[in-house]
Amino acid sequence: MTITCSGQTLILDPERAIFWQEQRILIISDLHIGKPAHFRKHGIQVPSTLADQDLQRLHAIIEMYKPQIVLITGDLFHHQFNTDVEVFSEWKSAFKAIRFLLIKGNHDKLLEKNYLNLGIEVYEKEMICPPFRFIHDHPDDENEYYTISGHIHPGVTVHGKARQRLNLPCFYFGATYAVLPAFSAFTGLSMMKPQKGDQFYAITPERIIQISSSA
Repeated sequence: MTITCSGQTLILDPERAIFWQEQRILIISDLHIGKPAHFRKHGIQVPSTLADQDLQRLHAIIEMYKPQIVLITGDLFHHQFNTDVEVFSEWKSAFKAIRFLLIKGNHDKLLEKNYLNLGIEVYEKEMICPPFRFIHDHPDDENEYYTISGHIHPGVTVHGKARQRLNLPCFYFGATYAVLPAFSAFTGLSMMKPQKGDQFYAITPERIIQISSSA
């Protein structure tokens, strides 16, 4: 689904990514590389293929949009360096011509040298690229830029026939900020409380559904 935000063209992809057409930037959030390995290290049996599946999805949308930049609004990694990070390093070697930018999230705990070796440009707090401000968690303050963030793994409830209810990941767009869905499939959902005028774009297996709030 293609929308206009702050005069810019944004393509909302069902694989939980935004392609900013004018700047050729692919935007994702909360990939959480290393989360399955972190769980296994602590005795929780999580399939090792989860990280591979997320990276295969990311590979496919990079091939589709051919961005100049991949921007991650936080939590690219889940914890410290582990085997899943090594898998990511090998995967990333296929995209040497693309810049990878990371706004650090609360889970991004790799050492500075790790990011350097991985070829990732790191922003400690935020990145300004007018008309947008990119940050991991939605800030309390507002400024002249429209904020795009991640962190909360937004979800929305869709009502169907026969009183059916589905909780789906979504893109959220409010008056002053937007929230991306978590890119990783290995995450939960934080159900958003709609305010009047909010726009939700629910992600179904088949398509994206726009839901306008009148609350």
